[in-house]
Amino acid sequence: MSYLKHIKACNNFDASAFRPFEIAGLRVGWVRHDKVAHLEQFSDVFDVSKRSISLTPDLKEFEERSTAVSLVVSTLSSQGVLPPSRDELYPVALDRNVPPLMRIERTACPFFGIGASGVHMNGYVCRDDGLHIWVARRAWDKGTYPGMLDNMVAGGQPLGIGLKENMIKECGEEAGIPREIAARVQPVGLIEYHHQSEDGAKPDRQYCFDLELPIDFEPVAMDGEVDEFMLWPVEQVMGKVRDTFEFKFNCNLVIIDFLIRHGVLDPDNEPDYAALCRGLHKSDGF
Repeated sequence: MSYLKHIKACNNFDASAFRPFEIAGLRVGWVRHDKVAHLEQFSDVFDVSKRSISLTPDLKEFEERSTAVSLVVSTLSSQGVLPPSRDELYPVALDRNVPPLMRIERTACPFFGIGASGVHMNGYVCRDDGLHIWVARRAWDKGTYPGMLDNMVAGGQPLGIGLKENMIKECGEEAGIPREIAARVQPVGLIEYHHQSEDGAKPDRQYCFDLELPIDFEPVAMDGEVDEFMLWPVEQVMGKVRDTFEFKFNCNLVIIDFLIRHGVLDPDNEPDYAALCRGLHKSDGF
């Protein structure tokens, strides 16, 4: 098997199965054809056509758009169309450097195909016997991807907090990493992909961070989202990524990015090196 299979799995989006979702003439998402009917009951919020779905032009301002869509999301959740709310609000924007057009509940992003951002951290240790990486196993009762392997710390990027500060916060909440250690975390880049599933579209962006941890540090699962932490030699992590689908789908890309940046994968030892480098940054979601 190869690392490249994860690039392909994360970028399986097929636009022919979706209709563009637009706000003020700007495409901000995608809705599956087979889910469009759920929106036809909200004619005061959406204009639905065979070509696209758009917010009605009567909704002109950030707050009124956000309020109207929040009521839609609440109704769809009560009907079982959407998962229960996680009370995490995400911006709907074309990029981080432009004002958002509205905000939306995190669990509704895939339904509307709205690009979401997150923060992912590779925690690692440099020992005498080589590079080791901390791996998390998601809780078995977690609502999404239960029991799968994960990056040491990861979380969504909500409104109202900076990326690094959010990463530091997640370090404490998920792994019990003291702030004085978590503050050493380094932003190292991002990955992008355009994924689709039965839930909808995910044209997402994950900001990547590295944190070199003390050899004697032991993470502690704090918030119930992690079942266990394991410190693995880099070769074991590589094998799991290369040969299996045991990691949550996007975590594979975060690890591949780490392996490239740290010179573990290089143009001489990895035949798909160029394709991997290109594939880590494929999205039209932002």
